Amino acid sequence: MLKINQIWNNILLEAEAKTPSTLAYDLYINSLQPVGIYKDRLILLTVNRAIKNIVDNNYKGILKSCTNIVFPSIIDVEIITEEDLPHLGNVQQEVDIPVTASYVSDTEEKVSFVSQYTFENFVIGKSNEYAEAVARAVADNPGTKYNPVYLWGGVGLGKTHLMHAIGNHIQRAFPDKKIMYVACDQFVNEFIESVRDTSNDSSSMKNFRDKYRKLDVLMMDDVQFLAGKESSQEEMFHTFNALYLANKQIILSSDRPPKEIKIEDRLKTRFGMGIIADIQAPDLETRIAILQKKCNNKGYTLNIKVLSLIAEKITNNIREMEGMLNRIISYSTLVGGDPNDLNIVNDALRDYADSSNDIITIDHIVNAGCEYFHVKKEDLIGKKKNKEIVVPRQICIYLICDILGQSMPLATIGEFFGGRDHTTVMHARDKISEEIKTNDVTAAQVKDIRDKIYNR
Repeated sequence: MLKINQIWNNILLEAEAKTPSTLAYDLYINSLQPVGIYKDRLILLTVNRAIKNIVDNNYKGILKSCTNIVFPSIIDVEIITEEDLPHLGNVQQEVDIPVTASYVSDTEEKVSFVSQYTFENFVIGKSNEYAEAVARAVADNPGTKYNPVYLWGGVGLGKTHLMHAIGNHIQRAFPDKKIMYVACDQFVNEFIESVRDTSNDSSSMKNFRDKYRKLDVLMMDDVQFLAGKESSQEEMFHTFNALYLANKQIILSSDRPPKEIKIEDRLKTRFGMGIIADIQAPDLETRIAILQKKCNNKGYTLNIKVLSLIAEKITNNIREMEGMLNRIISYSTLVGGDPNDLNIVNDALRDYADSSNDIITIDHIVNAGCEYFHVKKEDLIGKKKNKEIVVPRQICIYLICDILGQSMPLATIGEFFGGRDHTTVMHARDKISEEIKTNDVTAAQVKDIRDKIYNR
């Protein structure tokens, strides 16, 4: 089952590459909000009738073609405004849709990677330089030195960019290679369908296996979705072996390292037997450089003050930074103002500022914990191991994992707490997770600090 936002994000990747103007993409396509699926139509919400008419008259064809490429079960796109919502029937927010694979066969066209996602457009900093170097090496020599490659990191930090950069490079350098770029849940869904259809078509399973095992390059996103799916893990194990033994390139991505995914040990071992490269949240200088690169690519002229403002507000999600950048440009274009005028910038971000007050960081959580337990921050994140410090530290780590979730990798949390290993973070998280089920005092402490974090 796919959620509507997953569907829309995949369509946006296609649309960004196919829209002739980046400004048009930012103003009219990226501003649309997915409402749901109604019958065989994708329903998209826009802010007013004027924008609806522009999209209907100029960009609906692009939206329909991109939707059909990725999700052929959806045959139409409908743009609505808020006044249309009361007249809309029951829409589905989560649907079972067979996703079109990014697959290359002898007779099919090559998979379309997002053209903007190249190595040249990837900004390198300390947080991602190793992952970028590994990605370049495997793109230059697929199936030789580094195999498999396993990229992991939080949401919005550049995994997708690197995956597409690898794909774009291999397509140019090795045009005859068969490449598939696929989401893990798509692999699982196709496997389930092939099992189900085998009773009616004896070749169904063979076709599925041939499709995945006769590739030169398999690129699979979000392999953490294999967790809990035993039969799919078994199939992935044999697919992996077939490709690896044939010296075919395997590139995987996830939001966590192999050892933290709840899959069979033999599959964890294979995922981790090559190169594991993590991508951390970029520092301030790298975030500003990323914004400058995006401005150059899109023809925006924003000064360093505005870019610094964005980089300081958003610390661990490049996509959110780009969204804020696009909002400033869109707003200034619509009102005829200067995007470097801080009054215009503040007006553009007024709604965002209201919601960004709710953005919670590690610092917010740790500061709340220190205030609650009356301990010094330098002690909490330092090396002290007395009980008066260890328990508050473990509770803070639990709350960081619980509240920030996948956006904050365990390695990053460990680094914040004095360079501790990620296994120490896991121990603290799991210990408090169990204690709040049986210890009323711990449960009350966690609740009190959580309320303080959310200003309740």
